Amino acid sequence: MPRFTIIEHTGAEHQVEADVGQSVMQGAIDALVPGILADCGGSCSCATCHCYVDESWASRLPPPEATEREMLECVVEPRETSRLACQLRVTPAIDGLVIRLPASQV
Repeated sequence: MPRFTIIEHTGAEHQVEADVGQSVMQGAIDALVPGILADCGGSCSCATCHCYVDESWASRLPPPEATEREMLECVVEPRETSRLACQLRVTPAIDGLVIRLPASQV
């Protein structure tokens, strides 16, 4: 089972294990990580699972598709590495992924 780290804006770290095929968002929700609101349930229509992918991982992930790019235009404090956790799929290749959560999602 792949593992990834989610770091809250406060610095609190959460190690999450998730099934291959799940979204990073669902893994975070299952692990009760605060700061991933997921109001739309993962349908890429609310941007409440906004996160910052660690720079060392940004180029290793598939680029965001058009719908995700459009939703990222609505987030507070976007960065170059902004992504929606609902659009990041858990695969063996993401084992060790690090993402950070914005302060705006408390």
